[in-house]
Amino acid sequence: MSRIGRKHIPVPSGTNVALEDGAVVVKGPKGRLQTPMVPGIDVSVEAAVVVVTRQNDQKQTKAFHGMIRALVANMVTGVSTGFKKDLEIVGVGYRAQMQGKKLILNLGYSNPVEYEAPEGIELALDGPTKLSVKGIDKQVVGQVSAVIRGFRPPEPYQGKGIRYAGEHIIRKAGKTGAK
Repeated sequence: MSRIGRKHIPVPSGTNVALEDGAVVVKGPKGRLQTPMVPGIDVSVEAAVVVVTRQNDQKQTKAFHGMIRALVANMVTGVSTGFKKDLEIVGVGYRAQMQGKKLILNLGYSNPVEYEAPEGIELALDGPTKLSVKGIDKQVVGQVSAVIRGFRPPEPYQGKGIRYAGEHIIRKAGKTGAK
């Protein structure tokens, strides 16, 4: 049996998990999320605990068991506490600023890069080189962070670019100049 799938999901107070029209719906203080159900997987709510079980031992059902449990657990965490990814901008003259809901990035290109976050995502600056991406959907927070990082990924020679906070960039040695 799936080690992840058999774990129970505790539901914090103020959060509600329900089954509606073939989908799991989670409502909490930060918002509402839902995911469709997969055939062969049962989700039940019992006294502030969500239990995910599978109906058979087919290969496809086994594969979905842990995945559905992880999705529901991430939804419960998202609507109760939310998710956050921190990004750092490294490089001389590289900086970010907010203009309303639009993020303006100066990354050494001839023109600044403008990015507007999708619905449900909050961008916050903590200084000109620290950026936080916050939201209730873990997948969307990760995707927005990856898109922003993709504007100028860290390069291996000088380490300049946008990186995740705490990310270690493996540096390469430059040319030696030997004749």
